[in-house]
Amino acid sequence: MNEKILIIEDDKDLISLIEYNLKLEGFIVLKSNNGEDGLILAKEEKPDLILLDWMLPILSGIEVLQSIKQNKDTKYIPIIFITAKGEESDRIRGLDTGADDYIVKPFSPKELVARIKANLRRGKLLPDEIIKCSDIEIDLVSKRVKRSNKTVHLGPTEFRLLLYLSKNQGRVFSRNQLLDSVWGNDVYVEQRTVDVHIRRLRKALNKGNLPNLIRTVRSEGYSIEEPENMNYQFGG
Repeated sequence: MNEKILIIEDDKDLISLIEYNLKLEGFIVLKSNNGEDGLILAKEEKPDLILLDWMLPILSGIEVLQSIKQNKDTKYIPIIFITAKGEESDRIRGLDTGADDYIVKPFSPKELVARIKANLRRGKLLPDEIIKCSDIEIDLVSKRVKRSNKTVHLGPTEFRLLLYLSKNQGRVFSRNQLLDSVWGNDVYVEQRTVDVHIRRLRKALNKGNLPNLIRTVRSEGYSIEEPENMNYQFGG
């Protein structure tokens, strides 16, 4: 089955351009020109990926993003922000709210398609197994995470980040290494993006004042390991 992409954008010309290029690549395209209808479509259709404009009628892109990420049935859908807001503060706000990627207008249709394919590839995990790291269990089939037998709710990027670190317990990875391995080397993402997602991952894993398993090694990067082996200051 071809992947289903939902476009939530109020610029009709841009919708047509994106739709044309996505259909050339074999994607099924759903469209909405306002935040309210787009949110309803996202919950009803559960697309494989959402392209979301920041400035939308009725509900803003940020409001739509927050609602999607707070819903257990839609929170795992990758979301790429499409917006004219290119300032660093706006990019960080979008990522902090739950966006998986960010592209600033004007952009190349080829770049957009590349980002879509990269985000879809990251979500396709095939091995049938459970990975354990300390009191964390990662189910690669259902893509569910538990810590101390309690479900941990993660977005797709945080899930991939946790999975990669857990497969390499005790090893320190630089931001560039994590970008290449988790985000992919075919899409440009700023180094600070890693810090944003590490912060979100820690917040989810440490809920209930559980010990922090992710350590920051100053000027080196991040690793995950048992609390008793961690002699560094937590940061990030």
